[in-house]
Amino acid sequence: MKHLHIRHHWLGRLVASDPGRKRLQQAGKATLSLISAIFTTLFILKMVGQDTITPAIVSGMAGMLGIMNVMDETERKKKITTLLLGISAMVGISIGSLLAGNAYYIDTLMILITFSAFYFTRFGIRYFSLSMIGFMTVYISSVLNLSTNQLPWFYMGIAFGIFYAFLYNFILFKDSAHILKRSMRSFHIQTNLTFNILIKVIEDPEFNQKRMKNLEKNVRKTSEYARTVSGDLNAHDVKKVWPGLETSQVRLYVFDAEMLVETLTDSVSRLKKAEAFEIEELKRLLVWVVQSLRNVEVLSQGYEKQYLEETEKAVQALRLVLADLLSRDEQPKGWIYLIRRIESIANHIIEAAMEIQKSLPIKELEEDRTKKIATEEKEESDSEEKKEEEKGVKQSTKKAFQALVASTLAVIVGQIISPTQPYWVLLTTFIVLLGTASVGRTYTKAFDRSFGTILGAAIGFLVAKLVSDHAVMEVVLIFLVVFLSFYLFAVSYTLMSLFITMLIAFMYDILLGGITFTLLGARVIDTIAGAAIALLVSAVIFPKKTKDKVADTLDEFLVELLPYVTDYVRSFREDIDVKGLADKAFAMDLKLQSIKDEAYSLVNRPGGLSHSGIARWITIFTAINYYSKHLVASSYRKNFDYPADLVKVFEQMEEKLEHNINLLRTLITEKEREGKLYSLIDEREKIERLTPSRNQSHLDLIHHLYYVWRINQSIVTLGVDLGGKEVKERLTQKQ
Repeated sequence: MKHLHIRHHWLGRLVASDPGRKRLQQAGKATLSLISAIFTTLFILKMVGQDTITPAIVSGMAGMLGIMNVMDETERKKKITTLLLGISAMVGISIGSLLAGNAYYIDTLMILITFSAFYFTRFGIRYFSLSMIGFMTVYISSVLNLSTNQLPWFYMGIAFGIFYAFLYNFILFKDSAHILKRSMRSFHIQTNLTFNILIKVIEDPEFNQKRMKNLEKNVRKTSEYARTVSGDLNAHDVKKVWPGLETSQVRLYVFDAEMLVETLTDSVSRLKKAEAFEIEELKRLLVWVVQSLRNVEVLSQGYEKQYLEETEKAVQALRLVLADLLSRDEQPKGWIYLIRRIESIANHIIEAAMEIQKSLPIKELEEDRTKKIATEEKEESDSEEKKEEEKGVKQSTKKAFQALVASTLAVIVGQIISPTQPYWVLLTTFIVLLGTASVGRTYTKAFDRSFGTILGAAIGFLVAKLVSDHAVMEVVLIFLVVFLSFYLFAVSYTLMSLFITMLIAFMYDILLGGITFTLLGARVIDTIAGAAIALLVSAVIFPKKTKDKVADTLDEFLVELLPYVTDYVRSFREDIDVKGLADKAFAMDLKLQSIKDEAYSLVNRPGGLSHSGIARWITIFTAINYYSKHLVASSYRKNFDYPADLVKVFEQMEEKLEHNINLLRTLITEKEREGKLYSLIDEREKIERLTPSRNQSHLDLIHHLYYVWRINQSIVTLGVDLGGKEVKERLTQKQ
């Protein structure tokens, strides 16, 4: 049963989806909170003879937002925000009721809330959450024109909603350690699925292009899962799930496993093209290595020691074949280094696995060691928060003024096109502006929102008509589309908008006793109008061009890259643990994904690529990220033996790399239009002439500097494209 997913690919794909089941848990909690709050409030209302159902709807909304709208960094902050949501909702209901008779007061209040939601995020994301629920409750109470004697029932409903949100979020489903354990399980399964395809590629006598594309797709998904697991790691949960292990150990294991998959895929593809698998013994050994690695799930509950021993035997056999090939007078040309790469990274996995297994029996870490880890993580978290705050102050102000102008326009347009529901346009504008830092991202979100709403209106209208006479079925569908909208939110914003619009169709049908296409069509027009206003304002008020935002994100990547690559080169002459760079490698991975996200609207714009050059930027940065990760993945060496003269060469390499990266930053952000970019050709030649080619230390030195040269050449290539000039002269000083 343990390896059932290995024998059945579809089962593995199903089990591995949604790493940690975080989307499932979040959507499930929101839906349960919604259902519990609604039915509890309805039950109380029925017990006291109240016929109204609107307090139950507000209760459900509070329960739902208490789960989905709380985005603070720590659990303690989340608990406080959840409780404050209740106060904000009650204040919103009260003020909305008091001002309901005056449209101008309500309009002004709505605009102020929208402005505050963005402006006060400089002090914490909590203020956005409080403004969001305040906006919704003011909107509801003003539309319903509530009287003072109705307010206690709504206070009760809000209290029930917040109670259930707190219950599901922090009491019944509070254990993040289980999420981490499930995330690691998904990662293992996805890795094994990739290994299965890899084995078939090796055994296949022909080069199957379709299978290779499937393999590459699974490699990308494995990298995505590795980032997810890395993001879930923290000292508290690691100690709880795997007593005796440190966070850095687990993160390095995940990183090495990810790099193993990438290295094997790239190497096997090249070996296949070079017809190296005509050597049957090599083919057999590689299949043996991959099969044994597939069975090693070091951090799984069902870990069995013999699988790691089998991997050691397989790698040892591969090492013997490698030694035999190197000892021949005529070595195979063009692919022998690929076998070295496989042997190197496989050793990494074995070493990490052994270290983990030695640590696992220890039930507790030393108290001071645990405190040190927790303190380091807290300091790192605090540092990141301060950095984000410093960067976010100016941006939050810009966004707030965009929201101020956009909300004013939205209120005016809403009063013109939908006087009975004037704030639907404003709500859409509010949501589209959220989380969009450039014109391109705003356009993409506005389009997805509009397209999803149009589809959802059409489908929702038809389904609502079909189930209109079946109240129970309609209620079940309401809860189902709520769940699906939240579950698919991270997957597709369009699908989320589709299901939200279907929810509105069902709600209209229940509350109004029927639904017309005209009524639903008005909401579609409101949505398109709100999205258009958000896009227009983002393009006019403090506009941030998509290319400029991409450039900023590229610059952030280079900021991460600089200490990463220079520390690696420095490790050849100083005592630096390069394995500690694995954390930075994951951070660079996330930065690269941010670059792709920001560039999405440019890359997918017809004819946009030839003018923007963004596609080439992304390609080169993807290559740099790939080479950078392999620096750590290739580094199993210690204490290289080389002449003292080479110390100067390493120092010169560091200086050139630092200069080139800094110059590329200024070229990308257009602070400079020219400059010298230094190649590492001279340094490479000196190292390659160091000793005769049969010297093992010399071979290792070349092997571990290979990706440094590739990184620098990529930087130089892009720098030349942007106006720089490549030179081969000596860099006499840091510039």
